[in-house]
Amino acid sequence: MAYYFLGLDYGTGGAKACVINTEGEVLGFAFEEYPFIYEKPGWSEHDPLLYWQVACRLIKQSISEAHLNPEEIKGIAVSSALPSLVMVDKNHDPLQRAYNLMDRRAVQEATWLKEHLGEEKIFKISGNRIEDHPVIVNLLWEKNNRPDTFEKIYKALTIDGFITLKLTGKPVLNYSAAGFYGVAYNLCERRFEVNLLEEIGIDISIMPELFKCEQIIGQVTRKAAVETGLAVNIPVAAGQVDCNAGWIGAGAVQEGDIQSNLGSVGNFGIIHKNTDFIFSSVGNKMINFAYTVDSEKTYVTVPSTTTGGQSIRYIRDNFSQLEVGIERSLGVSSYDLLNLQAKKVPVGSEGLVILPFLMGERTPIWDVHARGVIFGLSLNHGKGHIVRAMMEGVAYAMYDSFRLIKEAGLKINYPMVLNEGGAVSKLWRKIISDVFNIPIVLVKRRTGAPYGDAILAGVATGFFKDFSVVKKWVEYIEPMEPNKENHELYMEYFTFYKKLYKHLKEDFKELAKLRDK
Repeated sequence: MAYYFLGLDYGTGGAKACVINTEGEVLGFAFEEYPFIYEKPGWSEHDPLLYWQVACRLIKQSISEAHLNPEEIKGIAVSSALPSLVMVDKNHDPLQRAYNLMDRRAVQEATWLKEHLGEEKIFKISGNRIEDHPVIVNLLWEKNNRPDTFEKIYKALTIDGFITLKLTGKPVLNYSAAGFYGVAYNLCERRFEVNLLEEIGIDISIMPELFKCEQIIGQVTRKAAVETGLAVNIPVAAGQVDCNAGWIGAGAVQEGDIQSNLGSVGNFGIIHKNTDFIFSSVGNKMINFAYTVDSEKTYVTVPSTTTGGQSIRYIRDNFSQLEVGIERSLGVSSYDLLNLQAKKVPVGSEGLVILPFLMGERTPIWDVHARGVIFGLSLNHGKGHIVRAMMEGVAYAMYDSFRLIKEAGLKINYPMVLNEGGAVSKLWRKIISDVFNIPIVLVKRRTGAPYGDAILAGVATGFFKDFSVVKKWVEYIEPMEPNKENHELYMEYFTFYKKLYKHLKEDFKELAKLRDK
């Protein structure tokens, strides 16, 4: 009898599922986008009911494509983009729309926590700044603004936790996702601080039970089996953060390994076991959480710009009707068409500089008020300039964190591996290589996070000895070396990029006050 494993991932803008065999071959794959809901400035939501509907469709599609009997699936794991929040009642039904990682509504609650608890205290416990961990912060927003909803919360889950709940009936939280609850979650001791939760008015009972990423937490229920086409009693792992899943699928399993995603968010991660780094001044500027490989002892530090690949999707969706029309009629990717225009533009985009802060910014500036800026626009600039300048702006935003980590001396194994989303753009990869001044490669198999989830399912069920199996399956292609002259010019533009943000920092705050009137 053959054995297979199913992975399911929820990104910021869509979900993917895949089925692999014991040789790491992808036999079935499915993808579906879902819409963002921007009801008010600073809000970014999804319809949580869609999450499960999408799961049912993707699971059926991937199983059908793999031509297998669901009884042959021996394990399942789910991941999602974080931070996210799905509040459910005792019947496991969502109480409100789901928060996704671009939501920035709880500014007042974050300020209150800083003033009431102190930023230093929060950092010493959570290993993270308060700004990027809105699960507990957003729960406070619910308490303050929708008390009726807050009183009905049975469990506060992540997206992957919600899907795992629908599959198994068990409300759980894996160690890697738990770091995104922040504030009262003790990162190194892997527990919630009950007294601290009580101090801020949140009952520990709404927090899910904690598990190692590699742990089996339940089995597929009969109800879930009927709705998804799965077999009853398939073991389900605790799951992981989506970036962990993507990086594992592309071979990041050792300390010092570095990989980058250009999905909706632009980020990269470095694996380590250095708690001293986490609690250093540089670590304080980054995002830190448990890594899936040995999730009790291993961490990943992740610098992140809020709108990475999403920035190019924004240009496509709002200003590229021609390219989208050509894609519909001829099947040529609208992104490829935008890349062709950007490729004709020289390094530096002929003096066009973009601050890509379309939904505030994370590392290392942590500015919820920051917004996108196109600076230096002239009549000689066309769409290609804007696309390239946006790519360069995202690269600057990521490099801003990279230079700090490099200076801090954290071990880094080169080349950096580029993985999902916008990484398929050869132009964007070249820009990143030149800005960072490091060698990079592209992973050949870009099934992405669900592939890493399927590997986690295989490890959790004992069919794979450990995560090192992926080293036999992964292949890297299209190596790139940085161009010295390009790097030097980019550093001049980077210096200007930093100066531009500094000049506008207070203006962003003033604009926010006008916007919120």
